[in-house]
Amino acid sequence: MRSEVPRERLRFSSNLTMPPERRRRMKLDRRTGAKPKRKPGMRPDWKAGAGPGGPPQKPAPSSQRKPPARPSAAAAAIAVAAAEEERRLRQRNRLRLEEDKPAVERCLEELVFGDVENDEDALLRRLRGPRVQEHEDSGDSEVENEAKGNFPPQKKPVWVDEEDEDEEMVDMMNNRFRKDMMKNASESKLSKDNLKKRLKEEFQHAMGGVPAWAETTKRKTSSDDESEEDEDDLLQRTGNFISTSTSLPRGILKMKNCQHANAERPTVARISSVQFHPGAQIVMVAGLDNAVSLFQVDGKTNPKIQSIYLERFPIFKACFSANGEEVLATSTHSKVLYVYDMLAGKLIPVHQVRGLKEKIVRSFEVSPDGSFLLINGIAGYLHLLAMKTKELIGSMKINGRVAASTFSSDTKKVYASSGDGEVYVWDVNSRKCLNRFVDEGSLYGLSIATSRNGQYVACGSNCGVVNIYNQDSCLQETNPKPIKAIMNLVTGVTSLTFNPTTEILAIASEKMKEAVRLVHLPSCTVFSNFPVIKNKNISHVHTMDFSPRSGYFALGNEKGKALMYRTELEKLVVLPKA
Repeated sequence: MRSEVPRERLRFSSNLTMPPERRRRMKLDRRTGAKPKRKPGMRPDWKAGAGPGGPPQKPAPSSQRKPPARPSAAAAAIAVAAAEEERRLRQRNRLRLEEDKPAVERCLEELVFGDVENDEDALLRRLRGPRVQEHEDSGDSEVENEAKGNFPPQKKPVWVDEEDEDEEMVDMMNNRFRKDMMKNASESKLSKDNLKKRLKEEFQHAMGGVPAWAETTKRKTSSDDESEEDEDDLLQRTGNFISTSTSLPRGILKMKNCQHANAERPTVARISSVQFHPGAQIVMVAGLDNAVSLFQVDGKTNPKIQSIYLERFPIFKACFSANGEEVLATSTHSKVLYVYDMLAGKLIPVHQVRGLKEKIVRSFEVSPDGSFLLINGIAGYLHLLAMKTKELIGSMKINGRVAASTFSSDTKKVYASSGDGEVYVWDVNSRKCLNRFVDEGSLYGLSIATSRNGQYVACGSNCGVVNIYNQDSCLQETNPKPIKAIMNLVTGVTSLTFNPTTEILAIASEKMKEAVRLVHLPSCTVFSNFPVIKNKNISHVHTMDFSPRSGYFALGNEKGKALMYRTELEKLVVLPKA
């Protein structure tokens, strides 16, 4: 028989199985006599379709169903609070996990994912990557703009391994040109990028900044705008806007002595070449001591920039290229032509010119436009080379020996002086002789020069006479007459140089001391105050040159000194008052 259990014991056992909260609610309901409250949203089973003890009811058709009620403000607040509580619990659990992680792992996660302790959404946004905002064109439709925004964003790498870019190191100690660029002993090896930056710094320091020819893009500055405004203002008025410029007076030239150009690198060997850079305040000095030196021109100390030593190569002539990026040098007893690239700091020897059979290359000329290189050969030959490739283009032949040669200012013609006292004019493009005439009173030509403005041709002979011709007459007449014959020298004229403004012609002879004169143009008279004979510090002059703006005049002598003078050659243009 089944024993009956008292009702009180059943009630007690059911209370034991209930949760504590429910037991408390049941006690309160018994005391007050109220029915127990149900949780919101819970309904009895018979309301959901099943009656008490009856079969389940069918749901009402869709047409008879009532639409669900919209969530109230209270329900929305409850949802927000629930989400906040869930986020708080998730954050607490994550912090518990973080405490169990070792410090190394936490540091690595912070480096990779960043510090996202307070905001996990920020981590998700970083992993998705930044979205590029593009300006929508007015002509594009909304569909096209939406399609453009759907492209996956490009992600940046989290880190870059330095070993992936294995840079080749350049030895600085075993190269005599790179050794001077070392700042300390730790720079015995440099990467190619660092070496390129160092060369760029050295070049800009030598040039005093970035020269105009080295700028890849020309930017319009405020000065350009002001010049355009001035032009517009000039076009709106009439009258004599520019008066006659004050030309250089003849008789006396104002000059003063400056520090020697090569004072920081003295030498006793003969100076064979002195030339100013075409675009920077730099002067080059080369001589028989096998060195080419560059100095910055300031008139006071003239600090040295660089010296290039060529072993067993006494320099006969050195010259800048037309753009100033290269230095060319020849020797007194070698057929090698050295080319020094100033931008790359590289010395390139040209051992043999294709098609050229000369044993020794000594005298040469560079065309004003930088396209050609003219070499004076033996047996009356003139060899025309391409400046870029150093390859032979063609040759020209004159009677006798080539004493000197030069280009015209437009590079279209070549003037050559022969040992028989004749002058030949050649066309560069066709390499045909345009004219040939005898230099008046000359038995043996030594030097020749043309002016920058294309007006004059000066020819120096062995008897000390310098004939100044008009270039048009040299092209059209078979027996042209000189404008003026300068007879202030009594020995052979070995050097002739026009200044850039064609106001001065410098003439010199290396056969006699103090044999140098400055001729005023267009009067063709000699300045009486140069040289100062009582000082006698010039000695035998072998080379001369003017600076690009004629502010400096330099000459080299056989004592190894590159003398430099400051001149006052400034053109004044007077504008009327507004």
